[in-house]
Amino acid sequence: MMEHHLLEHFRFCPACGSPRFEPHNQKSKQCPQCGFTYYFNPSAATVAVILNERDELLVVRRAKQPARGTLDLPGGFCDCYETAEQGVCREVLEETGLSVCQTRYLFSIPNIYPYGGMDIHTMDLFFLCRLRQTDGGQAADDAAQLMWLPLEQVRPEDFGLTSVRQGVERLLQELPLISNP
Repeated sequence: MMEHHLLEHFRFCPACGSPRFEPHNQKSKQCPQCGFTYYFNPSAATVAVILNERDELLVVRRAKQPARGTLDLPGGFCDCYETAEQGVCREVLEETGLSVCQTRYLFSIPNIYPYGGMDIHTMDLFFLCRLRQTDGGQAADDAAQLMWLPLEQVRPEDFGLTSVRQGVERLLQELPLISNP
């Protein structure tokens, strides 16, 4: 069985519009007409790990596909011209109404995010985030529900996105190291 090229949906050269936009190697396509080569790289996405003083994890229920109705951690795609730290703060605010006052990078996990009939390759960057206040907040944007889940009740299999599920597994294993740097 032949594997699909990462850029199979990209049929025309983005530089000159030529329909002869051909595979150059496994992660790029090249236009023989103008010589432009496009390299496919993952999109940056962020995931917020937020714990309160009662050792509860802030989780959201996904409002949209993929994995609608499953648990998730706040986060999403980084915008152009923003840092990953700015992106995670913005996403937490958009999805929960809560403001992040401090971030600390934890780790990253590659992911494939199905969107619009395409597989979007992402690099999910996990951040430990501290909130200005842990009370209040309301689910919005991509989040249908917001809840604080006691750590002993966190089950990785309840998280619908593969990278977040893997990240939650890792968090539960490394929690003493993560919460006390």
